[in-house]
Amino acid sequence: MLFLANLGCDGLRLDALAFIWKEKGTQCESLPKAHTLIQAFNLCLQITAPAVLFKSEAIVHPDEVAQYIDKEECQLSYNPLMMALMWESLATRETKLLTASLKKSFAISPDCSWVNYIRCHDDIGWTFDDAVANQVGIKGHDHRQFLNQFYTGQFAGSFANGVPFQANPETGDCRVCGSLASLCGLEAAMQSGHQQDIELAVKRVRLLNSVNLSIGGVPLIYQGDELGLFNDYQYLNDPHKMDDTRWVNRPAISEKDVAIAHDQSDPRGRIHQQLTDMIRLRQSLPVLGVAETEILETYRPHLFAYVRKSASGGPFISDS
Repeated sequence: MLFLANLGCDGLRLDALAFIWKEKGTQCESLPKAHTLIQAFNLCLQITAPAVLFKSEAIVHPDEVAQYIDKEECQLSYNPLMMALMWESLATRETKLLTASLKKSFAISPDCSWVNYIRCHDDIGWTFDDAVANQVGIKGHDHRQFLNQFYTGQFAGSFANGVPFQANPETGDCRVCGSLASLCGLEAAMQSGHQQDIELAVKRVRLLNSVNLSIGGVPLIYQGDELGLFNDYQYLNDPHKMDDTRWVNRPAISEKDVAIAHDQSDPRGRIHQQLTDMIRLRQSLPVLGVAETEILETYRPHLFAYVRKSASGGPFISDS
């Protein structure tokens, strides 16, 4: 840890930290001594490298994710709940689960920050609180089955080109891999040449990017998504990678890909330009930086809204 800090690392990701303390006879998840260990690591850094921050990677129940977000433990945390439920909202065209979940779980200590992402280098798992889902009339197990089918193209009317990861044929459980553009339908739309589907796919990408950049926290943009890249199926030709579908969203980026992203006549070029414009807008508005976020109840099933409030930057209200 100190070696990496001396190299100049500003932040260190603690991988699967809910499981770092093991005890026989338990599930080895979120045990009290895990927190003791993280706090000890943090004290070491405060003495020797106080500018370095910890980032929590806890892909567990939302209530357990929150346990590690603290200035004495992890000052940064991945936000798997928002990631999963943005995709859920695209599939269902409803935001009730997203709104209810974030109203419960988005607020954290002002000394800490979420790290928001639309998808990552691994997979998308449908991590949400079944109790919250029940409150809005959703059965968690059945809904996860639907989302798996929708994002792997098995559900009628799906726009997504996702690939299952660690699929269990007996239970139907799996997680989903894919690039942003492919999961939003642009890959399938450009293959069919259907212009309306292409426009809808570009709008889906823009919508997800706009929420990711404005809702509050540190936004992550994963490799190739800034260029509108599709799934990379070349991993199937590599015997060392072919059994790990996560390689579908870890593309090699070529000069041709970069050139396409600067071509405004190509939908992928528009994705790149729209994202660039949104980043400039974020940089120009202080309220999109350090500010409070309030998730709003709209009482409309298809609308997601929040307000950013800052003493210096004025209010910013977004609805999606």
